Amino acid sequence: MSYDIIVPIEILLIEDSEADADLVKETLSRSKLPANLHIVQNGEDAMTFLRRQGTYSDALRPNLILLDLNLPKKDGREVLQEVKEDPDLCRIPTIVLTSSAAEDDVSKSYQFHANCYIVKPLDFKSFMVAVQQLADFWFSLVILPKR
Repeated sequence: MSYDIIVPIEILLIEDSEADADLVKETLSRSKLPANLHIVQNGEDAMTFLRRQGTYSDALRPNLILLDLNLPKKDGREVLQEVKEDPDLCRIPTIVLTSSAAEDDVSKSYQFHANCYIVKPLDFKSFMVAVQQLADFWFSLVILPKR
C-alpha cells in the first residue's frame, strides 16, 4: 500500500507592510493548503533569500513568489528583473501583489516576465478573498515546477 506524502508548498512573500503580510499569513492559515510562508521585507533580503546566502543559506527554494513592487533597499521591479534573468530562479512563478494600478507598473512587470499582476484590494475582506483566490488558482489548478 502506498501513501501520498503531502509536501508543503514553499511561498516567499516579499512585502514591507506588516499589515499586508499578516493578512496573507492569516488567509493561508485558514486554507487547507499545506504551505510554509517565508516573509522578507525588502528587495535586498529577497535576493539574499532566493540565492540562499548568509542567514538564508538553508532556505528552501520557493515554489512561488509573491512580490510587492514598492520595497525599501531594492525596488520590487529590480527584484523581478533579477529573478527572471537568473537561470536558477527564472522558473519560479512570480506574482506581483501590489497597491499600484499604474499602467506603467503593469506593463513593465509583464515585460520583466511576471506571471500575473494583482492590485491589492483596499478593504480587509476583499484582500482576503483575493489571496484565497490566488491560492486556489496557483495551488489547486496549476502544476508548479518541483524545487
